[in-house]
Amino acid sequence: MRLKRAARVILIGAPGVGKGTQTERLLARFPQLQSISTGDVLRSNVKRRTALGIKAEGVIKSGGLVDDSTMLRLISNELRTRGWLDSSAPMTLSASPIHSDDGLGQEPAYAPPSEDPSASFILDGYPRTPGQATTLDQIVPINLAVSLVTPFSVILDRIAGRWVHEPSGRVYNTSFHAPKVAGHDDVTGEPLVQRPDDKHEVYSERLRKFQETSEPLLEHYAKKGVLVEVEGLSSDEITPKLFEEFEKRFVQRS
Repeated sequence: MRLKRAARVILIGAPGVGKGTQTERLLARFPQLQSISTGDVLRSNVKRRTALGIKAEGVIKSGGLVDDSTMLRLISNELRTRGWLDSSAPMTLSASPIHSDDGLGQEPAYAPPSEDPSASFILDGYPRTPGQATTLDQIVPINLAVSLVTPFSVILDRIAGRWVHEPSGRVYNTSFHAPKVAGHDDVTGEPLVQRPDDKHEVYSERLRKFQETSEPLLEHYAKKGVLVEVEGLSSDEITPKLFEEFEKRFVQRS
């Protein structure tokens, strides 16, 4: 299915709501759409020993959080590398040139994002706060923010039934994808485990933090006029509604 313009998308939802599943389904349905994980971008820069990566690695090793300015430069460098920032158009924020791979020095200027459909992406892991969203808007304004909503009681039941084969990463759920032999991986027969984050107490705390931070972020995108809410009791119920919202905005109708 072909897109008529660039889609710049973020999915917002509680831990366990199925953001990863919906991302995979969107990517499969719309070939022009790509996924950008800020975590992967960060790890790639650390591995390649770029100046930004070295700076971020030092912060991480000291137990801190990578600052917004560094994250924005990582994102802008990634978009520029992919050719998704229009370097032929006037730049914003300052008169300084767009920085190369080092990402350090003066506050950079940013070229506007390309509107070519091939420059379509889902951004995973950023922004998480209204402040981050505001600064991201200066580089690459998100034009669809989707709030994925499933009742918390349903998510809690889903999380409680989730078991993992750690060596392979295969995931099972006693409610809808149970292993053939209870407590054991279908392929190897090895024991399954529950991740620490999936324990009820740990998840409840993660959920509380999400509720605190998500409301201001949702409000930011609502004011921008790009927020939609998609609700369902399961991923299969949410997916067709999500496709419909996406297609209304970005699909080229014949």
